[in-house]
Amino acid sequence: MYQVIARKYRPQNFSELIGQEHVKTTLENAITQRRIAHGYIFAGQRGTGKTTVARIMARCLNCELGPTETPCGKCASCVEIASGSSMDVIEIDAASNRGINEMRELRENVRFRPARDRYKVFIIDEAHQITPEAFNALLKTLEEPPEWVVFILCTTEAHKIPSTIASRCQQFSFRSVDFAELVNRMRWIMEQEGIQADDEVLSVLAQAGEGSVRDSLSALDQAIACCGTTLNSAELRSLLGMFSLESLDQVAAALVASDARKMLDIVSELESNGRSLQHFARELARYFRNLLVVKISGTGTKLVAASPAEQSKLAQTAAQFSEEDLTRFLQLSLDLFSDLQTSLQPRLHLEIGLLRMVHAGKLQSIEEALASLGGSSAPTPSAPSEPKKPIRKFRLEGSELAVPSGDIRSRLHAALIEARQMHVADALEHSEIAEAPGELSVTTPKMYVLYLKQPEFEAAVRRVAGAVKITVRAGEPAAAVPIQATTATAPVADDAHARALAHPEVRRFQETFPDSQVRAVRNLREN
Repeated sequence: MYQVIARKYRPQNFSELIGQEHVKTTLENAITQRRIAHGYIFAGQRGTGKTTVARIMARCLNCELGPTETPCGKCASCVEIASGSSMDVIEIDAASNRGINEMRELRENVRFRPARDRYKVFIIDEAHQITPEAFNALLKTLEEPPEWVVFILCTTEAHKIPSTIASRCQQFSFRSVDFAELVNRMRWIMEQEGIQADDEVLSVLAQAGEGSVRDSLSALDQAIACCGTTLNSAELRSLLGMFSLESLDQVAAALVASDARKMLDIVSELESNGRSLQHFARELARYFRNLLVVKISGTGTKLVAASPAEQSKLAQTAAQFSEEDLTRFLQLSLDLFSDLQTSLQPRLHLEIGLLRMVHAGKLQSIEEALASLGGSSAPTPSAPSEPKKPIRKFRLEGSELAVPSGDIRSRLHAALIEARQMHVADALEHSEIAEAPGELSVTTPKMYVLYLKQPEFEAAVRRVAGAVKITVRAGEPAAAVPIQATTATAPVADDAHARALAHPEVRRFQETFPDSQVRAVRNLREN
C-alpha cells in the first residue's frame, strides 16, 4: 500500500531532524544525563516536527538499549512506536478527546505501570483544545505523576495552555524551518524517489510550505501525482494556485509606468483564467514585503524565502522604487487583502485597490514638497555695497499654517486650539461674541455654557483681549458665522504675523498646500 512521502521520510531519530537544533540538543543532553522531566510542552506552527520529536523522545526512553539519544530502531519498542502500535505510548487527539471524562480516563490509566516498556508516554496532540475543566482534572496528575509516566503536550497555540499547566512542564518552541534547509531536504527526498526537478521547482515547493516540512512534502506528493517524475515550475505553480514573479512583476511595471489601464487588464486576465483574487492579493502583499526587505537588506538575505536567482530579480525590481513607496504599496496591499476576505464583489475591490496603488505612486511626500520650496525661492541678491540685514526666522507649527484674524472670535479660537482645548474651541464655534470696552459677552446654546465658564476659556480671553469682564449666557446665537483662518491678505494682529505671511517661503507653501491654515506664528529670536 502506498505511503505518502511525509510519512515515509518522517525522521526516526534526532540526527534526521532538521531546523530544530535547540530542541534536539536540549533533549539529547537531558536523556544522556538522565534528567528526564515528567511533562513537556512542544509549541510551534504546523508541520515543524512537534509530534515527530515526541515519538523520537518515546523511542529514546523505551529503546532496549536506553534510555539513549540514539535509539536502535530494531527492537520491538522502536518498531512498535514507529508504527504507532505500542501499548505504552498513547497518542491522544485533544481535538476530539477534550472533555473532562476523557481526562478522568487518562488519569486512571496513569496509575498502571507500563505493560512492557520502561516508560508510559502520553502524547497529547492539539493540547490547547482541552477544556478548562479537563485541564483541572489533569492538573494534579501532571504535577505529581508516577515515576514511569511522561506527558508530552503538542500545540500550535501555546498561549491557550493554562499557566497552571505550563508551569509544571518544560516548554520548547519549534521554529519554522529555514528556507535553505527545507530546499536541501526536498532535494534529498527527490533523489531518493527518482524525481527530476530544477532549483526553481524546489523553491516553489519550499515557498508553498511556508516553513512547514509536512506542507512542502504534501505539495510534492500532489505534484508527483499530477506531473509524474519530471516537475515543471510553471505547471507546479498552476497546480498549487501560486503566482510567479513574472505575473507579480506586471503590477510593479504598471506602477513604474503609472499605467492604470494595465492594472485593469491584470484583473481581467486573472478572472478570465479562474484565478483566486483573494489569493492574488495575498501573494501581492508577500511580493511587496519581499521587495521592501530586499531593498533594505540586499540580496542573499535569509529574511526572504526565495532562491538566489529570484532574490536577484527582486532586487532589480526594488531598485525602481523608494523604501517609502514600497512601504506604502505594502500597506495598501494588506488593506486590499483584508477587504477581499469579506467582499461580495472581489473584482471591484481588487480593481479599486490596484488603482489606489497607481495614484499613491504619484504622490509627493511632504519632505519632498518642503525641499522643493526651499530650493526654488532664492531671494534677489542685494547690491554689494549694501550691508546684509539679519534674517528673522519663523517656525511653521507642523504642516499647517494659520494666522488668527483681527476678529476677536477667530483669535480666541486660534488661542484655544494652540492650548489644545478642543472642547472649548468647539463650544466657541457655536457661540456669538459681542465686544464692548472692557467687556466681552458670549451667547451660546445651553449645552456649551459649562465649557465657556471653564478657567481655560478665561485664560485664552486674557491672552487675546487682556483683562476684560466675561459674561456667558445661555441662548441661541443670532448668527454663528463659521470660524475660518484668514489668508495672507487678511489683516493681522501684529508686525511679526505680517512679516511671516509676506515671506516668499510661506507664500509658496500656501500655494503648494491651498487648504493649509496658519495657526500660529512664533518669533524664534524672542524665545
